[in-house]
Amino acid sequence: MIHIDALPGAPLHSKTMDEIVTKACREAEVYLRNKVDGILIENMHDIPYIRPTDFQPETVACLSRVCAEIKRNVLNNYPCGLQILAGGNKEALAVAKACSLNFIRAEGFVFGHVADEGYIDANAGVLLRYRKNIDAEDVLIFTDVKKKHSSHAITADVSVEETAKAAEFFQSDGIILTGTSTGSPAESTELHLVKKCCSLPVLIGSGITAVNMDNYKEADAFIVGSHFKKDGIWMNELDENRIKKFIEKLSYLKN
Repeated sequence: MIHIDALPGAPLHSKTMDEIVTKACREAEVYLRNKVDGILIENMHDIPYIRPTDFQPETVACLSRVCAEIKRNVLNNYPCGLQILAGGNKEALAVAKACSLNFIRAEGFVFGHVADEGYIDANAGVLLRYRKNIDAEDVLIFTDVKKKHSSHAITADVSVEETAKAAEFFQSDGIILTGTSTGSPAESTELHLVKKCCSLPVLIGSGITAVNMDNYKEADAFIVGSHFKKDGIWMNELDENRIKKFIEKLSYLKN
C-alpha cells in the first residue's frame, strides 16, 4: 500500500502537492523494484476521516493527480487500485476511470455499519449502477465485509459467511477480511469459512506479516501496509528490507 501524505483540506496537511506526488512515486518505485504484485493507493493520513456526504472537491482532485502521476511515471500497466477514506467508493471509481486504475477497495458494500467517522450505509446497488453509467466495468470492486474500525452490532445476527454470500450475490469482485483495526490480523477461521461458502477471491486486508502469512494460505491475495513500514507502524517510512523478506517468504510459500 501507498499511504498518501495528508492532502489539502485535511487537518494534518503540511506538504505541497509536488512533495506528496514525489514521495508517492518514490514508494511505487520501491514496490516495483521488489516485485510486489500490485499497489493500492489510500489517503490514510487524512485523519480524522469524513463520510462521502462531507467530501470536498480537493480530495478527489488531488488523488486524481497522485494516481495519474504514479501510473504515468512509474507503474504504467502495473496493477494499481485506490481506496478513498472513508467510504468514498463512487469517488474512487471516478478516479480509477480517469486514471486507468484496475480496482478499488470499497467499504459498506453490503449491510450498513457504524464506523469511527459515522454511519456507513450499504451501497452496492448505487455503486454498480454508477460503474455501469461511467463505463468503468473493467474496474474491479473488492469489498470489505465486517470491516475494521467499525461496530457491527446492528448486524450481529448476520455471520461473516452470510455477509460474504450477500456480497457475492450483489456482484462483488472479491471479498476482503480484516482484523479489528489497522495492522491487526484477521481471523484465519473466518478465512476458512468464507472460502467454503463463497466462490469469489478472498483477500486478507490487515495484519499480514512475514511471520503469520502461513496461517492464511487459503487466501487469494494479501493487502499489506503496516508490515512494510519501519517497525511495522503504518505512519512510518517504507522499510525495503522488510518488503524484500516478505516477498521472499511469499515466493517460498507459492512454490
